[in-house]
This record gives sequence, structure tokens and C-alpha cells, in this order.
Amino acid sequence: MKSYAMLLNTKQLVGILAALLLLHDSSYAAKPNILLILTDDLGWRDLSCYGSDFYETPNIDRLAKQGIRFTDAYAAATVCSPTRAAILTGKSPARLHITDFLSGLEFPYAALKPPSWQRHYLPHGEVTMAEMLKPGGYESYYFGKWHLGGKEHFPASQGFDHTLAATQAGWPGTYFYPWPMMQDLKGKKGDYLTDRLTDEVIKSLEESRDRPFFTFLSYFTPHRPTQAKEEHIREFESKLKPHHLQRNPINAGMIHSLDENVGRIMQALERLRLVKNTVVIFASDNGGNHYADQPQKTNNSPLRDGKGSAYEGAYRVPLIIRWPGRISAGIETSVPVTSVDLFPTLRSLAGQKKQAANDLDGVDLLPLLLKNQPPQRESLFWHYPHYHHGGASPHGVIRKGPYRLIEHFDGTPAELYNIENDIGETVNLVNSLPEKASELLNELRMWRQSVGAQMPTINSEYDANRVHEAFFFHEWKERMRKESP
Repeated sequence: MKSYAMLLNTKQLVGILAALLLLHDSSYAAKPNILLILTDDLGWRDLSCYGSDFYETPNIDRLAKQGIRFTDAYAAATVCSPTRAAILTGKSPARLHITDFLSGLEFPYAALKPPSWQRHYLPHGEVTMAEMLKPGGYESYYFGKWHLGGKEHFPASQGFDHTLAATQAGWPGTYFYPWPMMQDLKGKKGDYLTDRLTDEVIKSLEESRDRPFFTFLSYFTPHRPTQAKEEHIREFESKLKPHHLQRNPINAGMIHSLDENVGRIMQALERLRLVKNTVVIFASDNGGNHYADQPQKTNNSPLRDGKGSAYEGAYRVPLIIRWPGRISAGIETSVPVTSVDLFPTLRSLAGQKKQAANDLDGVDLLPLLLKNQPPQRESLFWHYPHYHHGGASPHGVIRKGPYRLIEHFDGTPAELYNIENDIGETVNLVNSLPEKASELLNELRMWRQSVGAQMPTINSEYDANRVHEAFFFHEWKERMRKESP
């Protein structure tokens, strides 16, 4: 018996193949491109559109006017690696057991000892954004800071089709070429890292492709070392006045370069006619660094403190999303959202099916973005069982409505603030609102149990005179090796 295909003439076969290709292309064409720009240590007030009167960010401000700007967006953690893992997987750092930056700090004489956490890498068993989007036909790119493991756990091993300049370390070492921590990013003397990453992103946008792209651009800026171009430093030195709270001209120059490069990418999207079908997300991995440099690297006021602390300055961050024709322009929302929401949102946006195991901690923000329908969620949670130079001791946080409660694991009394009335967290309400404090504390503890959060333990080596001594993990391991018999 002859097969059905053998009975078809050449013209019919060509027609069928063309129809299949058209169906294939149209299914891809219906999916938007996705460009996720993640900055490093960019504080909530580090953009003009978020209130800075010293830093200048006209391109990012324009992006905000063209989309939706979140006033109450939060990083998943007070430091970088946990937030990055949460963004990639849609799971809370507490569930992932990635609760500090890799591979962390050791405070060997502090009152509490951190748990045995996942300090070296994001496990391959976790489904990343790139892996989730791949069945939908997305071609994925990763540029820049990784900080979720060494080469065997780099982005190429986590589902990304193309990667460049990924690093195991949490900082670039230097912003001016050469960049010894990035073996695969070429340059020449005088090249600035933020510019070169942008060059490569634009090259990728210019490539001819027949399927949608997902580009994760992970800038190092404005993480230390605090280095900027001389012309930008001079510009902000001349601008500095006594009334400015943010007073570091070098950091201002770094943010200026960041803004310039975001503008270059937006211009490239326009030139390549990709604007209407590209969702742009601009975010930060944690609050601004308030404890480094002289003058102070940045100031997050009116928020309290910053990176590595337990307060709003550490957790609240900029978030801007643009999708022309779908997301209304010039919208500002105070709906609380968090890093873990990006995974389910992109999954919905790309039309991907939910995973069989419903262990995501984020919620889909698409109804909010497209229809102004807030997610049905009352509380946000955080877990940080570590110490940090930014001021944090092991703690947990819950935000519910206007209230924000901090539980300190070392026995220090809890703190309760109404951050709608007191955004700077200056008046502790824990004694005046004991019932509310108890309600939130119980809910926070129940959440920790539900996600399998790891808790610190009593440190038998506690020394009150040495509690502030700290070592990077690799330094501490080497010290222990040398001291061991």
C-alpha cells in the first residue's frame, strides 16, 4: 500500500510545508520578545524618577513614562545572589536555601551561627527562566554578572543559548579594561565595562532571527569598585551642592553611564522596529550600598539604611516595565510586588503552561499590568539568617498592608512599623500595637515552616569582644586549614 504522502504531488507537499511553516512562524510572532535589565546595588532613590535630585537618569525616566513604575517593588533579599536565584526560578531564597551572597561572609564570633545553606551554586535541578521559555521557542541570551556558581554552573548550563561575561564573583574587580574576571569579553585600553556589555547586547539585537528572544542583561553597575569616567566625575563634582543627600560624584558618574547605556538599547530597539513587540523590565537586585566609600556611596533616604540591613532601604528597589500598546503609559502603582513575581509573569506573558509542581512563591502580575487587577495576595515575606556589614543580624520580615514587622532571631525585640505613614521606619509600634505584632509574627513563622526555611543556631564560639570580626568564606576556610593540626 502506498503511503498518503506518496500520493501527493510536489506542489501539494510544498503547500503543506508552507502552511506548517506559517503556523510555526505565527505562533512565535504572537509571543513578545523579553528584555530583562537587572542592575546591581541600585537603590530605590538612585533614579531621578524615584526622587534623586543629584543623579541624572533621563533615559530610564523616559522608560518609566512609557510604562508602569512600581513604588513598592521589593528585592527578594537584602543582598544579590538570593535575589538573582529568586528571579531566575520564581522561588523564595528561603525555599531555595540560597539566603546570602555566594559564598558568603563568616562572623565566627557572633551570637548566632548561620545554617548549612546552599552557598556555592544554583542547583541544576531548578528550572530557570531560560529553561521555562525554551519550549515556547525563545532564543535566550545572558550578559554580565552571574554570581550563582562557577563555570560548571554558569548560565550556559542553566538553559541559556548564548552567554557572555558571566562571572563567579559578585563584582567585576574593575570597570576599565582589562577585566580579568571575564575571560570571554574582549576590549581595549580605556573601554568601560558598562559600555562594552551594551555593545554586545545591541549586536545580539541586530541578529536576524525567526523566533522571539529572551535577553537577561545583568549589569554590574553601580556595584563597587566605585569607578566612573573622568568626564562624568567632573560633571557631578561641579553639580554637588550642600543640600544634596547623595554626595558621591563617582557613583553619580556610574549611574549616568548606566542611564546612557539603557538609552542606547532603547534607541536600538526603536531603530530595529522591535519596540512594540518587546517587553522591557528594569529592576535592581537589592537596595543601594549605604555603608561603603567616602563620601558615602549612596543615600537611600527617606528609606532607612540600605543593602545588607533589615530595613526598607535594603529591600525596596526600582521596578519599571514597558510594553507599548499593552501596558498603559505613565502609570504609577503602589501595589507591593517582589522579585519572585517575575518568573510566573513571564511564563504567563509567553503563554507557557504551569509546572506540574506548584512550588513557585511568586504571583503572575500580568492582570495588574494589563487590566490594573492587583494580585490576590496579602503578605510578602523575607528570610535572612546571616550577618552583614550593612547592619543586618539574622532576621525575618513580613509586610502586610501598611505594616512591616522585623523579627530578630537573636532575641532582640521585634520591630513593627506603619510604612505608609512612616516610610523611614522611625517609630516602633510593637508595644503600642501588640495584637498586630503577634498576628504578623505568627504568620511569618508559619510561612517559614511552609517553605522549609533554615534557621541559625546558637554559636558556641561566641565572643562579645569579637562579634564584628568577619571573613569571606574562602578566607575563613584557608585560615582554618592553616590552623588545623
